[in-house]
Amino acid sequence: MAQTQEAAERELTMSRAMVEAVASEMRENDEVFLMGEDVADYGGIFSSATDLADEFGHDRVMDVPISETSYIGAGVGAAQAGMRPIVELMFVDFFGVAMDQIYNNMAKNTYMSGGSVNVPMVLTAAVGGTYNDAAQHSQTLYGTFAHLPGMKVVVPSTAYDAKGLMHSAIRDDDPVVYMFHKRLMGLGWMPSPTGPKTDVPEDPYEIPFGEADVKREGSDVTVVTLGLHVHRALEAADALADDDIDAEVLDLRTLVPLDTDAVLDSVRKTGHLVVVDEDYRSFGVTSEIAALAAEHALDDLESVRRVAVPDVPIPYARPLEDEVIPGVDDIEAAVRDTQE
Repeated sequence: MAQTQEAAERELTMSRAMVEAVASEMRENDEVFLMGEDVADYGGIFSSATDLADEFGHDRVMDVPISETSYIGAGVGAAQAGMRPIVELMFVDFFGVAMDQIYNNMAKNTYMSGGSVNVPMVLTAAVGGTYNDAAQHSQTLYGTFAHLPGMKVVVPSTAYDAKGLMHSAIRDDDPVVYMFHKRLMGLGWMPSPTGPKTDVPEDPYEIPFGEADVKREGSDVTVVTLGLHVHRALEAADALADDDIDAEVLDLRTLVPLDTDAVLDSVRKTGHLVVVDEDYRSFGVTSEIAALAAEHALDDLESVRRVAVPDVPIPYARPLEDEVIPGVDDIEAAVRDTQE
């Protein structure tokens, strides 16, 4: 019993939790394989594939040339042939060179074939800034992928969620875009905030898509967010509590499908909504959640505020990057504004 309890309470970083889920699925199903740039010998530049090549070899954990068009296309073909590929897009910013394969093939082929083929493929992608890597390596682009029909979109914020969502993604018969924030991975050279490293059970488990998670209960205002900004929202909520402002923090966890009931239930309870996102402000997650609340909970809604990246490329210079990416202070200010 002591050993079981100890195993249940072990803490993992988000990267280790992801790798553990992938390894488990690869042991159970020979059709699961991983490919991407620097995922084999290097283990992924964000530790998303550490040690997998040592266990499964280079036939199932494959480094690929710098040609996203070719290897994502190969992943689509492998999925349609009955395999379950996990394909890593090193930075989500690189989606442009392979958008035909992602959206005109991966996302649409089941529909275009009248359901005669499935595409059980997981496209993983590192997202986010806050470490000064400039405009082509620092975006989140949540809204871009969630906007395009045919793909499920998941965004874990903790190690527990990362493992459960990865199991669900690999087992799903539809294409899944799995977006992990670099800052949450637990890397030595990019320290994580307090929070992503959590207790993770050893046994496999699934987290169903479309189920948001209340990371902090509250009664005065609802903060809806995802990814890195779950932790920034929680930090802001702790500071706001000192002034008797009780903020509820709702982690969406998946954008497609979206847990609309969780959002509306919380908004109807608190009457105030703040939506926080590291994506661009226009045409994104903040707009969608605000519109959802206005359409379905307007009678209960007293105020709405959006906190997001302004519509500019992410700057390289640290002070400028800090200015455009929402911080804890920005979330606090938006919440306080709803209470006036």
